[in-house]
Amino acid sequence: MNILVINCGSSSLKYQLIDSDSEEVLAKGLCERIGISGSAITHQPAGKDKVTEEVKMEDHTDAVKYVIEKLVDPEVGVVGSLEEIGAIGHRIVHGGEKFAGSVVIDDEVIKAVEECNDLAPLHNPANLIGIHSCQKIMPDVPMVAVFDTAFHQTMPKKAYLYGLPYEYYEKYKVRRYGFHGTSHDFVSNRAAEILGKKREDLKIIVCHLGNGASVSAVQNGKCVDTSMGLTPLEGLIMGTRSGDIDPAIISFLADKEGIGADQVIDICNKKSGVLGLSDGLSSDFRDLGNAAEEGNEKAATALETWSYRVAKYVGAYAAAMNGVDVIAFTAGVGENNFLARKQVASYLGYLGVTIDDKENEKRGEEVIISTPDSKTTVMVVPTNEELAIARETLRLVK
Repeated sequence: MNILVINCGSSSLKYQLIDSDSEEVLAKGLCERIGISGSAITHQPAGKDKVTEEVKMEDHTDAVKYVIEKLVDPEVGVVGSLEEIGAIGHRIVHGGEKFAGSVVIDDEVIKAVEECNDLAPLHNPANLIGIHSCQKIMPDVPMVAVFDTAFHQTMPKKAYLYGLPYEYYEKYKVRRYGFHGTSHDFVSNRAAEILGKKREDLKIIVCHLGNGASVSAVQNGKCVDTSMGLTPLEGLIMGTRSGDIDPAIISFLADKEGIGADQVIDICNKKSGVLGLSDGLSSDFRDLGNAAEEGNEKAATALETWSYRVAKYVGAYAAAMNGVDVIAFTAGVGENNFLARKQVASYLGYLGVTIDDKENEKRGEEVIISTPDSKTTVMVVPTNEELAIARETLRLVK
């Protein structure tokens, strides 16, 4: 079965068409600037060059139409007709407490996702637009919702509750939810497979380190804690997000700068993290690494502060699980930046971690980067959220 995986943003749509039998990516692409002038679609069939075309996309329904056109196009397409697409898997950012797993989409599911919109106002509405658009174009094709938050729903109350009046949890469901769950699930499971062990027998810490970043503790196959919270702003220092800060900073800066709390939150989301710490130099770790090597002190400090925060979370989750067997690095920085991995690992000597520098220099591949005598196994496991979504979709519709 060919499964179309859709990931909608407010003005974008990422897609992959995956053959569920071979798990091969037949084609992938991106629709950008939807509803904005200069909208375009970039389409890449497997084994061929990317093709970019500027087309007018007033909404996501237009975008889905162009995706289908590209997939069935005689020259750049990979299927003969729409009938060759057996199911659609949608990435949904926030499922709240309503969804502890993936579900086949129906009217009740759509309503429940809508009720979570205030928990993810930038993401869920866009995800829903993608669902509605696909329903218009392909009304008879089954669709599945795969939630970023679902894997973390196994966290116990002691891990997900905040130290706030309990009534706010009861009234508004203010609690830690966590994100990147599809990635944490995929990577922790794959790490166990590589080691030839059952995930249920291991204590695994997954470090999903990209522009957005999070750490999770996976014990006996289940997530028991994760660094992101009610929103993706909590936790690690990230590319442009502040991560954990004293909540009083919000009102302090609002008063000092003469701005509203919403504006301070916007600063925390878009102008902070390593971008802010490097005084606006870059949110890209490659740029920061190059600048640090050239003697830029702020870039070096940004990287040191970032790695320190990651290491602190690893330590916290080793304590939460009373030990750790495996630490897995994944996502853009985690998979490709060997200096960042080494910097984090430099704090982990108390866990008996020793790194094989030669193995650690590898990029973007499955590799054990700890030495054979390391008491804790440290790995790089490339994530594949699209494949995980396709697998969940197949499981529910076959």
